[in-house]
Amino acid sequence: MKQLVPFLLLSSFLSALSCSAPTPMAESGPAPWLVWIPAGGNSWVTDGMEKDEAVISSAGILPWADPGLKIRTYFRVEQAGTLRIGLRARVPEGQSTLNCTFNGISREIKLLSAAWDSITIGTFQAPQPGYYWLEIQGSQRSGTHFAEISDLLLGDKAALGRVYFVRDEFYWGRRGPSVHLRYEVPGEAPEAEWFYSEITVPEGQDVQGSYFMANGFGEGYFGIQVNSPTERRVLFSVWSPYATDNPAEIPETHRIRLLRKGPSVYSGEFGNEGAGGQSFLRYPWKAGNAYRFLLHAKPNGDNTTDFTAYFYAPEEGRWLLIASFRRPQTNTYLRNLYAFLENFLPETGYIPRMGLYANQWVADPAGRWHEVTSVRFTADNTAKKQARLDYAGGPAPEGFFLKNCGFFNETTLFGSTFSRPPSERAPEIDFSKLP
Repeated sequence: MKQLVPFLLLSSFLSALSCSAPTPMAESGPAPWLVWIPAGGNSWVTDGMEKDEAVISSAGILPWADPGLKIRTYFRVEQAGTLRIGLRARVPEGQSTLNCTFNGISREIKLLSAAWDSITIGTFQAPQPGYYWLEIQGSQRSGTHFAEISDLLLGDKAALGRVYFVRDEFYWGRRGPSVHLRYEVPGEAPEAEWFYSEITVPEGQDVQGSYFMANGFGEGYFGIQVNSPTERRVLFSVWSPYATDNPAEIPETHRIRLLRKGPSVYSGEFGNEGAGGQSFLRYPWKAGNAYRFLLHAKPNGDNTTDFTAYFYAPEEGRWLLIASFRRPQTNTYLRNLYAFLENFLPETGYIPRMGLYANQWVADPAGRWHEVTSVRFTADNTAKKQARLDYAGGPAPEGFFLKNCGFFNETTLFGSTFSRPPSERAPEIDFSKLP
């Protein structure tokens, strides 16, 4: 029996180890890493979209050779203090040196092996809770590439508190959170036949990939986009009542029908986020200018409703017809009115953007205008599951603002309500003269 005691103790010890779920250990370094942040969902190349697409993948940061390339990985800590930072990385061939900068302090690390290794960069200070980033740049290499990186590693005091980062669904996480204003229509206007609003995008906030949606409703949305460095659009879409992401699956009885459209307006179908009819006008709208949006709904009495969008171009001094769509299986005026701001390009999800939403009105079927002065703030699932906390909305001069992306530290509570002072500037529109 005396000979069995050491064996039993050893068996119990090994059993306890096998049943535990230890924090992942570094492959080198003095202490276990507390947080592993996947580089693929939390990193951006800050030198241009094309370079970002070539270097960032769902697996992490791919091998790169350009010494001018700067790559940033973002995260947020809720506890201030010392922060030990490292990388899980390898060099495909030869050796390389990386320059790593955190909160203004730079350190160099050397990669010596093609095998994955966890390498300590150093211990830094996170002086207060909030978002931080680590910037990586190649310094020297003897092989064809500087490095391949799968994870950013955190340890020490600041990593003991909660750390926020994108854990899954990297495409949506890199796009950033979408934010909404849910309009509260006055009780004296139970049926809204017309919906009017204005948007101003401040100078410098017209980031590529932004959609500043002005007039959203239960069946569609209408606003302006930044599609490329040289192209901007006014976009109006109506969802089909048939639930699908593939427009080819929509039966004929549920298809959106185009009734008319303005000159130079494209019309077609869209999918992936629901499906239906889409129209857009390529128009060079400018940051700093106020643009007006007018939406009309007309139930036809045969279980169809026509939705028509007009855009006022101040550069031309007139209303432009975007399109008019007929939606089947529908008998309604405008309902569930809202606005939103989203980024549809993951490569620009690290850049902040903001829109100003003002002078919202609805008109009832008798043509009487009613001012909309109260909103409720909401956000999408990326925000709700706390993958990203860089979202905000609230009151602004003459209206409301929405802001997202860029890893700023101000966050607006879901469900917050805001009001603006009435402008008492009802839209002056002669409906009979609209195009």
